[in-house]
Amino acid sequence: MPELPEVETVRRGLEPVMEGARVLAVEQRRADLRFPFPAGFSDRVKGRVVTALDRRAKYLLLHLQGGSVLICHLGMSGSFRVEEDRGGTVPGGFHHPRSKDEKHDHVVFHLERQGGRTRVVYNDPRRFGFMLLTEAVDLPEHPLLAGLGVEPTGNELDGALLARLLAGKRSPLKATLMDQRVVAGLGNIYVCEALWRAGLSPRRLAATLAARDGRPTERSSRLAGTIRAVIADAIAAGGSSLKDYVQADGSLGYFQHSFSVYDREGEPCRKEGCRGTVSRIVQGGRSTFYCPACQR
Repeated sequence: MPELPEVETVRRGLEPVMEGARVLAVEQRRADLRFPFPAGFSDRVKGRVVTALDRRAKYLLLHLQGGSVLICHLGMSGSFRVEEDRGGTVPGGFHHPRSKDEKHDHVVFHLERQGGRTRVVYNDPRRFGFMLLTEAVDLPEHPLLAGLGVEPTGNELDGALLARLLAGKRSPLKATLMDQRVVAGLGNIYVCEALWRAGLSPRRLAATLAARDGRPTERSSRLAGTIRAVIADAIAAGGSSLKDYVQADGSLGYFQHSFSVYDREGEPCRKEGCRGTVSRIVQGGRSTFYCPACQR
């Protein structure tokens, strides 16, 4: 499943195309994806101007003229493709390749803005993604968004806040960080990478990062910094290839070449001075990669 940096990169790739554009038409080529499309979906979006593109956790939020918001999730295999006369591009770099097979093109947005017309195509072979409509005033209380935790992209996530969030939690640190009610948008890849950078074991109890009275510790401050850094590095790596969306080639992955532990089972630890080997364990049904020698 695409993680927060990939979704943010997609947002940045779509922004120059969609923000400020008027939706001339919407081709809805099936009745449902993961969920049924909203009643009258095409007609409710047609004619609206896309006023802004936001992201909350792993959700794309397309704000439409008049106050409606289109909530989009890419699921396991979803992607957007920008099409002009010069061909199609897929904004975003993913660890696993995105499909360009037109038989999986389920939604086509026909857009008009200064400079011409463009098509934005949603492709999803496994159909685990979805598109829902709500109103901007209802967004904070929407069932998908209301319970989400702090975003890991700003200074709000510091050692003190992380300590408060983890205090008293007896679950493993990695599982707790992947709880979207704690930190929104963190997924398997970047939790593994952040824990490696912080030198913390994914098996460690989450509560050990807070003092008994809930105050921050050196570990909580260190981890908060590595979470923000690894997310920022991944977004920057993706964004650097998408300064001009026309040149986004949809190539496989951009940050994967910088992975320190993820998907590197049996390889030497990359931390300077460490002679350990990357191991893989299964936590909550997901593969966890870490170095037992330097992550404690």
